[in-house]
Amino acid sequence: MMLADGIWHQIFAFDNYGDLLALVRNSLVVGVALGLAGGLAGVFVMMRDLPFAVHGISELSFAGASAALLAGADIVAGSIIGSLVAAGAIGVLGARARDRNSAIGILMPFGLGLGVLFLALYKGRAANKFGLLTGQIVAVDTPEMTWLLSTSAFVLIVLALIWRPLTFASADPDVAEARGVPVRTLSFVFMLLLGLTVALSVQIVGALLVLTLVVTPAAAAARVTASPVLLPLLSVVFAVASIEGGILLALGSSIPISPYVTTISFAIYVVCRLVGRFRTRQWGNRTAAAPHPA
Repeated sequence: MMLADGIWHQIFAFDNYGDLLALVRNSLVVGVALGLAGGLAGVFVMMRDLPFAVHGISELSFAGASAALLAGADIVAGSIIGSLVAAGAIGVLGARARDRNSAIGILMPFGLGLGVLFLALYKGRAANKFGLLTGQIVAVDTPEMTWLLSTSAFVLIVLALIWRPLTFASADPDVAEARGVPVRTLSFVFMLLLGLTVALSVQIVGALLVLTLVVTPAAAAARVTASPVLLPLLSVVFAVASIEGGILLALGSSIPISPYVTTISFAIYVVCRLVGRFRTRQWGNRTAAAPHPA
Protein backbone atom coordinates (compact mmCIF):
# COMPACT_ATOMS: atom_id res chain seq x y z
CA MET A 1 0.00 0.00 0.00
CA MET A 2 2.81 2.37 0.91
CA LEU A 3 4.58 1.49 -2.36
CA ALA A 4 1.42 2.28 -4.32
CA ASP A 5 1.03 5.60 -2.48
CA GLY A 6 4.65 6.47 -3.24
CA ILE A 7 4.22 5.72 -6.93
CA TRP A 8 0.97 7.69 -7.05
CA HIS A 9 2.67 10.68 -5.40
CA GLN A 10 5.45 10.52 -7.98
CA ILE A 11 2.94 10.61 -10.82
CA PHE A 12 0.53 13.16 -9.33
CA ALA A 13 2.02 15.62 -6.84
CA PHE A 14 0.50 19.04 -6.28
CA ASP A 15 2.56 20.32 -3.35
CA ASN A 16 3.39 24.04 -3.71
CA TYR A 17 1.61 23.92 -7.06
CA GLY A 18 0.99 27.65 -7.20
CA ASP A 19 4.70 28.43 -6.82
CA LEU A 20 5.66 25.85 -9.44
CA LEU A 21 3.13 27.19 -11.93
CA ALA A 22 5.23 30.31 -12.45
CA LEU A 23 8.09 28.12 -13.72
CA VAL A 24 6.13 26.89 -16.72
CA ARG A 25 4.49 30.13 -17.84
CA ASN A 26 6.63 30.18 -20.98
CA SER A 27 5.89 26.53 -21.67
CA LEU A 28 2.14 27.11 -21.39
CA VAL A 29 2.31 29.97 -23.90
CA VAL A 30 4.47 27.94 -26.27
CA GLY A 31 2.14 24.96 -25.81
CA VAL A 32 -0.76 26.87 -27.34
CA ALA A 33 1.35 27.82 -30.35
CA LEU A 34 2.56 24.24 -30.80
CA GLY A 35 -0.98 22.94 -30.49
CA LEU A 36 -2.11 25.29 -33.25
CA ALA A 37 0.76 24.36 -35.57
CA GLY A 38 0.65 20.64 -34.81
CA GLY A 39 -3.13 20.38 -34.98
CA LEU A 40 -3.36 22.10 -38.37
CA ALA A 41 -0.35 20.35 -39.90
CA GLY A 42 -1.72 17.04 -38.64
CA VAL A 43 -4.79 17.40 -40.84
CA PHE A 44 -2.60 17.25 -43.94
CA VAL A 45 -0.38 14.56 -42.42
CA MET A 46 -3.45 12.32 -42.28
CA MET A 47 -4.73 13.35 -45.72
CA ARG A 48 -1.33 12.71 -47.33
CA ASP A 49 -0.56 9.55 -45.30
CA LEU A 50 2.62 10.97 -43.73
CA PRO A 51 2.71 9.67 -40.11
CA PHE A 52 5.84 7.67 -40.92
CA ALA A 53 7.46 10.85 -42.27
CA VAL A 54 6.76 12.64 -38.98
CA HIS A 55 8.69 9.99 -37.11
CA GLY A 56 11.53 10.08 -39.62
CA ILE A 57 11.85 13.86 -39.38
CA SER A 58 11.86 13.69 -35.59
CA GLU A 59 14.94 11.45 -35.65
CA LEU A 60 17.02 14.01 -37.56
CA SER A 61 15.53 16.77 -35.44
CA PHE A 62 16.86 14.86 -32.44
CA ALA A 63 20.27 14.58 -34.14
CA GLY A 64 20.34 18.32 -34.82
CA ALA A 65 19.37 19.17 -31.25
CA SER A 66 21.98 16.73 -29.90
CA ALA A 67 24.68 18.27 -32.10
CA ALA A 68 23.74 21.75 -30.85
CA LEU A 69 23.81 20.52 -27.24
CA LEU A 70 27.29 19.09 -27.76
CA ALA A 71 28.54 22.26 -29.45
CA GLY A 72 27.01 24.56 -26.85
CA ALA A 73 24.76 26.15 -29.48
CA ASP A 74 21.03 26.88 -29.41
CA ILE A 75 19.16 23.58 -29.16
CA VAL A 76 16.02 24.91 -30.86
CA ALA A 77 18.04 26.10 -33.84
CA GLY A 78 19.81 22.75 -34.08
CA SER A 79 16.52 20.91 -33.92
CA ILE A 80 15.03 23.09 -36.67
CA ILE A 81 18.05 22.60 -38.93
CA GLY A 82 17.92 18.83 -38.47
CA SER A 83 14.18 18.75 -39.20
CA LEU A 84 14.51 20.88 -42.32
CA VAL A 85 17.31 18.68 -43.66
CA ALA A 86 15.16 15.58 -43.12
CA ALA A 87 12.00 17.17 -44.54
CA GLY A 88 13.87 18.45 -47.59
CA ALA A 89 15.46 15.07 -48.22
CA ILE A 90 12.13 13.28 -47.93
CA GLY A 91 10.46 15.86 -50.16
CA VAL A 92 13.12 15.48 -52.87
CA LEU A 93 13.66 11.71 -52.67
CA GLY A 94 10.11 10.62 -51.96
CA ALA A 95 7.78 11.89 -54.64
CA ARG A 96 5.97 8.53 -54.63
CA ALA A 97 4.79 6.81 -51.44
CA ARG A 98 6.99 3.75 -51.92
CA ASP A 99 10.10 5.84 -52.55
CA ARG A 100 9.21 8.14 -49.65
CA ASN A 101 8.92 5.30 -47.17
CA SER A 102 12.23 3.87 -48.35
CA ALA A 103 13.91 7.26 -47.90
CA ILE A 104 12.43 7.63 -44.42
CA GLY A 105 13.52 4.11 -43.47
CA ILE A 106 17.07 5.06 -44.42
CA LEU A 107 17.05 8.44 -42.69
CA MET A 108 15.55 7.27 -39.38
CA PRO A 109 18.36 4.99 -38.15
CA PHE A 110 20.97 7.41 -39.50
CA GLY A 111 19.48 10.32 -37.56
CA LEU A 112 18.99 8.29 -34.42
CA GLY A 113 22.54 6.98 -34.61
CA LEU A 114 23.96 10.48 -34.98
CA GLY A 115 21.88 11.69 -32.05
CA VAL A 116 23.07 8.87 -29.82
CA LEU A 117 26.68 9.59 -30.83
CA PHE A 118 26.40 13.28 -29.98
CA LEU A 119 24.73 12.54 -26.64
CA ALA A 120 27.41 10.00 -25.77
CA LEU A 121 30.08 12.65 -26.41
CA TYR A 122 28.20 15.25 -24.35
CA LYS A 123 29.52 15.43 -20.77
CA GLY A 124 26.99 17.87 -19.35
CA ARG A 125 23.86 17.28 -17.28
CA ALA A 126 22.09 13.98 -17.89
CA ALA A 127 18.73 15.78 -17.68
CA ASN A 128 19.56 17.67 -20.88
CA LYS A 129 20.15 14.38 -22.70
CA PHE A 130 16.99 12.77 -21.38
CA GLY A 131 14.88 15.83 -22.18
CA LEU A 132 15.68 15.64 -25.89
CA LEU A 133 14.11 12.18 -26.02
CA THR A 134 11.19 12.47 -23.60
CA GLY A 135 10.52 16.20 -23.35
CA GLN A 136 10.79 18.76 -20.58
CA ILE A 137 8.60 21.62 -19.42
CA VAL A 138 10.74 24.04 -17.47
CA ALA A 139 13.55 24.54 -19.97
CA VAL A 140 11.78 27.09 -22.20
CA ASP A 141 13.52 30.37 -21.42
CA THR A 142 12.67 33.70 -23.05
CA PRO A 143 15.06 33.43 -26.03
CA GLU A 144 13.81 29.91 -26.81
CA MET A 145 10.21 31.08 -26.45
CA THR A 146 10.89 33.79 -29.02
CA TRP A 147 12.33 31.19 -31.40
CA LEU A 148 9.40 28.84 -30.89
CA LEU A 149 6.66 31.45 -31.15
CA SER A 150 8.13 33.11 -34.25
CA THR A 151 8.59 29.74 -35.97
CA SER A 152 5.03 28.71 -35.05
CA ALA A 153 3.72 31.99 -36.46
CA PHE A 154 5.60 31.40 -39.70
CA VAL A 155 4.15 27.89 -40.03
CA LEU A 156 0.62 29.15 -39.39
CA ILE A 157 0.91 32.05 -41.86
CA VAL A 158 2.23 29.87 -44.68
CA LEU A 159 -0.39 27.19 -43.98
CA ALA A 160 -3.11 29.83 -44.16
CA LEU A 161 -1.77 31.05 -47.52
CA ILE A 162 -1.62 27.60 -49.14
CA TRP A 163 -4.53 25.95 -47.31
CA ARG A 164 -7.01 25.73 -50.21
CA PRO A 165 -4.65 24.55 -52.96
CA LEU A 166 -2.89 22.21 -50.53
CA THR A 167 -6.24 20.70 -49.56
CA PHE A 168 -7.10 20.17 -53.24
CA ALA A 169 -3.67 18.69 -53.97
CA SER A 170 -3.90 16.40 -50.94
CA ALA A 171 -7.42 15.15 -51.70
CA ASP A 172 -6.94 14.50 -55.43
CA PRO A 173 -3.41 15.26 -56.68
CA ASP A 174 -4.03 14.05 -60.24
CA VAL A 175 -7.05 16.30 -60.82
CA ALA A 176 -5.33 19.18 -59.03
CA GLU A 177 -2.28 18.88 -61.28
CA ALA A 178 -4.47 18.71 -64.36
CA ARG A 179 -6.10 21.98 -63.32
CA GLY A 180 -2.75 23.73 -62.96
CA VAL A 181 -2.19 23.43 -59.22
CA PRO A 182 1.58 23.19 -58.50
CA VAL A 183 1.26 19.86 -56.71
CA ARG A 184 4.98 19.08 -56.44
CA THR A 185 5.86 22.54 -55.17
CA LEU A 186 3.08 22.44 -52.60
CA SER A 187 4.22 19.00 -51.44
CA PHE A 188 7.77 20.22 -50.94
CA VAL A 189 6.64 23.38 -49.14
CA PHE A 190 4.41 21.35 -46.85
CA MET A 191 7.25 18.96 -46.05
CA LEU A 192 9.35 21.93 -44.92
CA LEU A 193 6.46 23.22 -42.80
CA LEU A 194 6.07 19.75 -41.34
CA GLY A 195 9.78 19.76 -40.53
CA LEU A 196 9.41 23.02 -38.61
CA THR A 197 6.34 21.71 -36.77
CA VAL A 198 8.17 18.54 -35.73
CA ALA A 199 11.16 20.58 -34.53
CA LEU A 200 8.83 22.68 -32.38
CA SER A 201 7.10 19.64 -30.91
CA VAL A 202 10.40 17.98 -30.02
CA GLN A 203 11.09 20.81 -27.58
CA ILE A 204 8.11 19.81 -25.42
CA VAL A 205 7.38 16.10 -25.88
CA GLY A 206 10.80 14.93 -27.05
CA ALA A 207 11.90 13.21 -30.23
CA LEU A 208 10.38 9.83 -29.41
CA LEU A 209 6.76 10.93 -29.02
CA VAL A 210 6.21 13.70 -31.57
CA LEU A 211 3.43 11.69 -33.21
CA THR A 212 1.17 12.39 -30.24
CA LEU A 213 0.98 16.08 -31.17
CA VAL A 214 1.17 15.96 -34.96
CA VAL A 215 -0.84 12.80 -35.75
CA THR A 216 -3.12 11.70 -32.90
CA PRO A 217 -5.25 14.90 -32.59
CA ALA A 218 -6.03 14.96 -36.31
CA ALA A 219 -6.72 11.22 -36.32
CA ALA A 220 -9.11 11.68 -33.39
CA ALA A 221 -10.91 14.56 -35.06
CA ALA A 222 -11.31 12.54 -38.26
CA ARG A 223 -13.22 9.91 -36.27
CA VAL A 224 -16.03 12.29 -35.41
CA THR A 225 -16.25 14.65 -38.39
CA ALA A 226 -15.39 15.02 -42.05
CA SER A 227 -16.25 18.72 -42.17
CA PRO A 228 -13.45 20.78 -43.75
CA VAL A 229 -14.06 23.45 -41.09
CA LEU A 230 -14.73 21.35 -38.00
CA LEU A 231 -11.95 18.83 -38.63
CA PRO A 232 -9.00 21.27 -38.31
CA LEU A 233 -10.76 23.09 -35.47
CA LEU A 234 -11.18 19.90 -33.42
CA SER A 235 -7.63 18.80 -34.26
CA VAL A 236 -6.27 22.06 -32.82
CA VAL A 237 -8.49 21.81 -29.73
CA PHE A 238 -7.34 18.24 -29.08
CA ALA A 239 -3.67 19.13 -29.59
CA VAL A 240 -3.82 22.15 -27.29
CA ALA A 241 -5.75 20.21 -24.64
CA SER A 242 -3.18 17.41 -24.73
CA ILE A 243 -0.12 19.59 -24.39
CA GLU A 244 -1.56 22.06 -21.86
CA GLY A 245 -3.06 19.26 -19.78
CA GLY A 246 0.22 17.37 -19.91
CA ILE A 247 2.19 20.38 -18.72
CA LEU A 248 -0.19 21.04 -15.83
CA LEU A 249 -0.26 17.41 -14.69
CA ALA A 250 3.50 16.93 -14.99
CA LEU A 251 4.33 20.14 -13.15
CA GLY A 252 4.50 18.78 -9.61
CA SER A 253 5.76 15.29 -10.40
CA SER A 254 9.16 13.78 -11.06
CA ILE A 255 7.93 12.13 -14.27
CA PRO A 256 8.75 13.58 -17.74
CA ILE A 257 5.94 15.40 -19.51
CA SER A 258 5.59 12.99 -22.42
CA PRO A 259 3.60 10.23 -20.63
CA TYR A 260 0.98 12.78 -19.58
CA VAL A 261 0.65 14.31 -23.05
CA THR A 262 0.48 10.93 -24.77
CA THR A 263 -2.07 9.58 -22.28
CA ILE A 264 -4.38 12.56 -22.69
CA SER A 265 -4.03 12.46 -26.46
CA PHE A 266 -4.70 8.72 -26.58
CA ALA A 267 -7.72 9.07 -24.29
CA ILE A 268 -9.17 11.73 -26.60
CA TYR A 269 -8.63 9.43 -29.57
CA VAL A 270 -10.35 6.50 -27.84
CA VAL A 271 -13.36 8.64 -26.92
CA CYS A 272 -13.60 10.00 -30.48
CA ARG A 273 -13.35 6.51 -31.91
CA LEU A 274 -16.19 5.32 -29.66
CA VAL A 275 -18.29 8.36 -30.55
CA GLY A 276 -17.65 7.77 -34.24
CA ARG A 277 -18.61 4.12 -33.98
CA PHE A 278 -21.80 5.00 -32.07
CA ARG A 279 -22.79 7.58 -34.68
CA THR A 280 -22.15 5.08 -37.48
CA ARG A 281 -24.40 2.53 -35.81
CA GLN A 282 -27.11 5.13 -35.22
CA TRP A 283 -26.97 6.16 -38.88
CA GLY A 284 -27.13 2.52 -39.95
CA ASN A 285 -30.16 1.89 -37.73
CA ARG A 286 -31.96 4.96 -39.09
CA THR A 287 -31.23 3.91 -42.66
CA ALA A 288 -32.52 0.39 -42.00
CA ALA A 289 -35.67 1.72 -40.34
CA ALA A 290 -36.45 4.22 -43.09
CA PRO A 291 -39.41 3.23 -45.32
CA HIS A 292 -38.39 2.05 -48.77
CA PRO A 293 -40.26 3.36 -51.82
CA ALA A 294 -42.66 0.90 -53.35
